[in-house]
Amino acid sequence: MAKRRPSTEAAVAETAARSDVRAAAGARTPSPGGPGGPATAGGGVGGPGSTDPLVAGLRKAGLLRLLVLHLLGQGPSYGNQLMERVGELTGGLVAVNPNTMYPLLRTLEAEGLVAGEWEHPERRSRRFYRLTDAGEGERALLVSELGPRLDDLAVALEVLRRELLG
Repeated sequence: MAKRRPSTEAAVAETAARSDVRAAAGARTPSPGGPGGPATAGGGVGGPGSTDPLVAGLRKAGLLRLLVLHLLGQGPSYGNQLMERVGELTGGLVAVNPNTMYPLLRTLEAEGLVAGEWEHPERRSRRFYRLTDAGEGERALLVSELGPRLDDLAVALEVLRRELLG
């Protein structure tokens, strides 16, 4: 039996609940591109992953595309949430700014790999994206292409770690 993905409505409710928890805890809600906003990378200068040769090669090979499809496979999400989750998942090694994420989401939507819908269709609000069946196929293809590269990188880093740190 196929794993059922959460609905967009469930993702909206969960996101609202997380926002309430963050606000109650006194967390700042960064504005995209503003102070405290996401770090620049993949098109920005100086951000994590933008000039790092280990990450840059993986980014060119489709790492960010794979990360977004993977995360949307876990359930619907919106752009800022995806940027945050990519940073968390990669330990900050890959950070994404809105000038990278939103064009990527529009491209994925135009290719039929994700479907987007407004949280409140009657007015512009957050746009939630969900993975389509075609997107699941693309994710599987990217896993088969990037998996060996990630494995090679992990082995090389472990060899370096043992050599340099003992």
